Amino acid sequence: MGRRHRTTVLSFLGVVISSRQNPIVARYRAAAYGETHDTILLDGAHLVDEGLAAGIRLREAAVTTSADEDDQLRSLIDALQRAHVDVITVTTAVMDALSPVRSPSAIVALADRPSAGGDALYAGTAAMVVIAVNVQDPGNLGAIVRVAEAGGASGVVAAGACADPFGWKALRGSMGSALRLPIAATPDAEAAVSRARQAGCRIVATSPRDGRPLFDVDLTGAHALIIGGEGRGLPAALMASADERVTIPMAAPVESLNAAVTAALLVYEAQRQRITSRQ
Repeated sequence: MGRRHRTTVLSFLGVVISSRQNPIVARYRAAAYGETHDTILLDGAHLVDEGLAAGIRLREAAVTTSADEDDQLRSLIDALQRAHVDVITVTTAVMDALSPVRSPSAIVALADRPSAGGDALYAGTAAMVVIAVNVQDPGNLGAIVRVAEAGGASGVVAAGACADPFGWKALRGSMGSALRLPIAATPDAEAAVSRARQAGCRIVATSPRDGRPLFDVDLTGAHALIIGGEGRGLPAALMASADERVTIPMAAPVESLNAAVTAALLVYEAQRQRITSRQ
């Protein structure tokens, strides 16, 4: 029974691509390194599965010749086939070229880049939007997106000199959250803050010192939580324009926290306050 199933899978996948000079390599590498504006790379079975579940249009997928030896991959290939996604088989050497990770996965896929979050970011009466400013590490940005979804935020804005929230490293860091949560990206951080204010959000900026203690700040209404990037944190102009500056208490000699950790603390404190206020 297992042998017949494996034969069916391999028959569906067809010819094995063994040359790293094949045009498919250029397509996947262009998506991986942000050289296309409408295509993203989903690397690994988890992200490909999350993309299908989120309703993202997958354009094509590639799997290694060992796909028929893995139950999870066989099930995923079946799901791709039912969704009418073209699947090709490649050798391990070609997969090394398609996948940007150090230890390549057995499956990668090209998908449509999700549309900008727009008004969905501020939906509801008490929106909670995380605006990441100049977070240049894509892993940190992906983790911010992940914790934003987990903590009940309504969306994320990647502003200023942020990494691409749909780059392969950020997508892996978000573990699929970027495929579900409304996300916008803009090089103008001040415009992002202005848009949040127009939507009725109170602007709360994080400061390593001299702000009000996090647990003393009311976060129950509509808020935009502004998180600064690695190194210098938030620009002085943004800090000065905020409605509230908040500082996370830290024991000496620690002076700052990772951007994703900071986002997690603010989002979950806001969620705690909102749950408590409803009881």
